[in-house]
Amino acid sequence: MARVRAFYLDITQWAVDDPARWAAWAVPCPISEAEANFGKEVRRRKARMDQRTRERLPVLPRLVAAVDAERKLAAARLAAARAASPGTAFSVSDERWHRPQLPHAHATWADDVQGLRRNLNIEESNAFWTWATVEALRHTGVRIEEMLELSHHGIVQYRLPSTGELVPLLQIAPSKTDEERLLLVTPELADVLSQIVRRVRDTTGAVPRVPAYDTHEKVWLPAMPWLFQYLRGGERRRMTPGGIRRLLRRALTSLGLTGSDGAPLAWTPHDFRRMFVTDAVANGLPPHIAQIICGHKDISTTMGYKAIYPDEAIEAHRAFIARRRALRPGQEYRTPTSEEWDDFLGHFERRKLSVGTCGRAFGTACVHEHACFSELPAAARQRLPVNRWRLRGRAS
Repeated sequence: MARVRAFYLDITQWAVDDPARWAAWAVPCPISEAEANFGKEVRRRKARMDQRTRERLPVLPRLVAAVDAERKLAAARLAAARAASPGTAFSVSDERWHRPQLPHAHATWADDVQGLRRNLNIEESNAFWTWATVEALRHTGVRIEEMLELSHHGIVQYRLPSTGELVPLLQIAPSKTDEERLLLVTPELADVLSQIVRRVRDTTGAVPRVPAYDTHEKVWLPAMPWLFQYLRGGERRRMTPGGIRRLLRRALTSLGLTGSDGAPLAWTPHDFRRMFVTDAVANGLPPHIAQIICGHKDISTTMGYKAIYPDEAIEAHRAFIARRRALRPGQEYRTPTSEEWDDFLGHFERRKLSVGTCGRAFGTACVHEHACFSELPAAARQRLPVNRWRLRGRAS
């Protein structure tokens, strides 16, 4: 409907510019502005995204702990399997394994208690990159394509002019908004980046340069020392968005997290971006600083990422009331007496009488509408029911 409305309006504008050609086709648009307004759908989508963030942010620590535990367990399995001789059994964290005798095996294989043969090299690689992905996304709030384009050249240092202290920064390559930005590297993120660099280094100690294909621009990027690269089949490759999503799905399937409706929680890399903004703004980070960190051109986009919590409004309202009470005299907030409370409740009964909602049948006239009860004539008072008369008498 928006496209059809725009087409009609374009013809009208063309008729103004070139009447000889377009004036015959200029007619009123059959679609009104209200019909092409999708504000309600935008608000519904915002509510769905907020609910999605509210369901996933409380269970984020469980996901972080689970992927970290799986990374350490997979590394321990691989180390124990390499230390065990072929044809012998070994155990790791109460798990029984058996290393088979395989000729010409380039990977480390092991059989679990069910007899299933598993490639421990691939499992250890998947566990590590799942952990690295979760940590990088939740500490930076970057887009998935920005995370995959992190390179060893992007880790830089900056000296503060005031104190002379060196702080590490992470350079984010231009992506969606074609703007480059720098992020402060926290100690937790520095530990993750250091482990990634140690893992991808070759025998010379340098991060290998690997070509990569940009799925958005549909072009091959020049060879760069990408951080998110892995060795598979003797060839180094940069990780892809599809591979990252598969790692997240596999980790969530094994963890078994469910939402409020009991259905499994489906996570995407962009969920970490929304949780990063929500957690940062809720903990005191100014919204305009969050806008710079996320690389948004409009601050309304940043605030759209922040989920709204009911407790925020409640706590803010309670703080406002506390500040107001501190500024006003204390006697204004004393507990009312019984007489004052009865007079307050009686006000509503008198108001019902004054506006004509005194219990008469709908559609019938009321002789005392918009009149004070004490000013009613005697004939009107006699026509009132006895119980109403007594109630109004007490109220007045």
